[in-house]
Amino acid sequence: MRPKRKEKPKESGPKKNELEELRDKIDSLQEEKDELFGKLQRVSADYANFQKRAPKQVAEAIAYEREKIIKTLLPALDNFEHTLQNARSAENAEVFVKGIQIIYDQMLDILKSHGVERITAAGEKFDPAVHEAVMQKSEPEREEGIVLEEFQTGYTLNGRVIRPSKVIVNKPASEEPTQGQAETAEQPSEEFDTIDERETTETE
Repeated sequence: MRPKRKEKPKESGPKKNELEELRDKIDSLQEEKDELFGKLQRVSADYANFQKRAPKQVAEAIAYEREKIIKTLLPALDNFEHTLQNARSAENAEVFVKGIQIIYDQMLDILKSHGVERITAAGEKFDPAVHEAVMQKSEPEREEGIVLEEFQTGYTLNGRVIRPSKVIVNKPASEEPTQGQAETAEQPSEEFDTIDERETTETE
């Protein structure tokens, strides 16, 4: 006779419900995982496309700004060309100089529209943050450290120095030596004379 198979114990009602809940949770987590993985793939693809587009967009933005700046300079260039053409027929040099001054002012206005400002230098206190001293002169009647002359104009771009002003700064001459200093300065020569006299006596 064949041995009877042992029958598996039937799952009770509460355990069966717990298993079903666990399976449902597993299925739910699997769906969430698949959804998150899909989002991650889409984000990765978007980032890869962004990396490809970014250099091109930056280059296009730079080219656009460059073209914009050049277009703002063209009217000043046109005026300069007309001034040169009319220079020969100008009655005197004053008319020519006036035309150049107009172009210069126009150039400053164009630069200002792009955030470029001139640095004030002449008559101002020397400031190493915006000024570069290339020479020193002595004018006793002026305050020490005052900028006497501007050798080259400096400029800022949106408040940041892009070229400092090259200037000449006032530095008063040093005072003349006092009487005590003068006597001290003469002492070495007296010592040398004494030494010379001794050498002459010994030789005789």
